[in-house]
Amino acid sequence: MSTSHGIVVIGAGAAGFMAAIHAAGGHKPVFLLETTPYGGRKILISGGGRCNILPSLLDENRFHTDSSRHSLRNILKSWPGEAQRCFFEETLSLPLMLESDTGKLFPVSQKARQVRDKLKAHAERVGVQMVFDTTVNRLDPPSPERKNWQVHAVGRPARSADAVILATGGLSVPGTGSDGTGLRIARQLGHTIRPTYPALTPLTLNPPRYGHLAGISGRVSLIVPVGKGVFSTTGGFLFTHHGYSGPAVLDISHLLVRSLDAGTPLPLFVRWTREDAEGWDKRLRAGKGTALGMLKGEIPERLADLLLYETGIRRDTELAYLARQTRQRFVTTLTRFPLPWSGSEGYKKAEVTGGGVALEEVHPATMESRIHPGLFLCGELLDAFGPIGGYNFSWAWVTGRLAGMGAKTKTA
Repeated sequence: MSTSHGIVVIGAGAAGFMAAIHAAGGHKPVFLLETTPYGGRKILISGGGRCNILPSLLDENRFHTDSSRHSLRNILKSWPGEAQRCFFEETLSLPLMLESDTGKLFPVSQKARQVRDKLKAHAERVGVQMVFDTTVNRLDPPSPERKNWQVHAVGRPARSADAVILATGGLSVPGTGSDGTGLRIARQLGHTIRPTYPALTPLTLNPPRYGHLAGISGRVSLIVPVGKGVFSTTGGFLFTHHGYSGPAVLDISHLLVRSLDAGTPLPLFVRWTREDAEGWDKRLRAGKGTALGMLKGEIPERLADLLLYETGIRRDTELAYLARQTRQRFVTTLTRFPLPWSGSEGYKKAEVTGGGVALEEVHPATMESRIHPGLFLCGELLDAFGPIGGYNFSWAWVTGRLAGMGAKTKTA
């Protein structure tokens, strides 16, 4: 026996809430099904509990995809960053503040829970009916004998739906409910799934050679040679007990993870300060005092001791007596230090999933499947992700909105 409904949204995360909100208000009721007891778990843990809702400037070139970049651009331009901000501030009455040194937008309250609660309350206000503790495990598309979708959930009667929106997330942070169910369902329905991998994840080193530096942080530039060029990123860096984390590490991790999967791990280099090689060479040649004294104020002392040790320089060595070769080696240590790594923390600590449903297989104006009319896909299960800084929430908001509006129009 099945129960009849209009639009069924599967997954009450960032994309799912946004999809349900924009699907509501039409001729069909909207039901939001969620496997957890309350939804929005990834929202709650984001930004250290503060929730970085958006970047101040949304740069489409910073997104990664193995799918059509033309589709990616068309999707992103449908809802510019400023319009997204207006939605949160005006529609949800959630004022945002700019963190000027990072370009990130946070709720003024600095509370991620408020973001989740505002989305949930607005969804209820526009008529979305929410069903929690419901794990969908199969979708049956319409057939010649049955015109509607059948949504199957564990231990519950099948639901008949005119349109279905898949917003189940990817594989990252499985404790939040993202267990890959949506990817499995999409694959079963015939969609192409680009190879998935953990992205924005901490790196590990086994054995943990620098574990004694755990807790030391700073702003660095990381460089990875890629083909005939390089990929570089600048931002926060943190030594952990098992390796490295921080925004700079997370933003570059996907390249290293994929290279390891391919069996050809890429090298990773770090520039510890803002100064480049030429600048450090001039400073060292003109400098007075000791090697350690030169580094004080630039980097934490324990890190300075490590770099001096790696270079073979005593901390009390006078700069005036540095041999040319030693000085050049010191400059390389400061500006292109080979940082050893052996793996990553994987999906357990990844902030997002790389890969997913090929963008070519969804209509960029509506997020409707090109394979199954009436099926809409949004959020992390699609093959696109951005860097740290609100980009991935923005992707969820944009694709969720398109999917919701697309389903609403389809069932009008």
